Amino acid sequence: QVQLVESGGGLVQAGGSLRLSCVASGSISSINDMGWHRQAPGKMRELVATVTRGGNTDYGGSVKGRFSISRDNAKNTVYLQMNSLAPEDTAVYYCKANVNRYTFGRVVNSDYWGQGTQVTVSP
Repeated sequence: QVQLVESGGGLVQAGGSLRLSCVASGSISSINDMGWHRQAPGKMRELVATVTRGGNTDYGGSVKGRFSISRDNAKNTVYLQMNSLAPEDTAVYYCKANVNRYTFGRVVNSDYWGQGTQVTVSP
């Protein structure tokens, strides 16, 4: 199986910064897109940012210019640098990866999610 483990969440004041990390482990052949989504209380989960294996990035409109996504393919890790945080960024942040994994002698492609990490921004 494949596991995604996030870290780096916490409580920060408005205007501050946080860096999230997500490490993928398990029977991994390769990882295609990796990304971050978030879900605030009472709201639907939304895209924050994605990065392809080649390093191409895409961002949700509300975080453009403030957040930066990157990845280390050798470490199966994706990062999210969050700057100029605002109270509306408060949410549980989830890591997502599209993984090619070994199973029963063949490679299968699936999406995996982490358990989430809480980010709280105080006014």
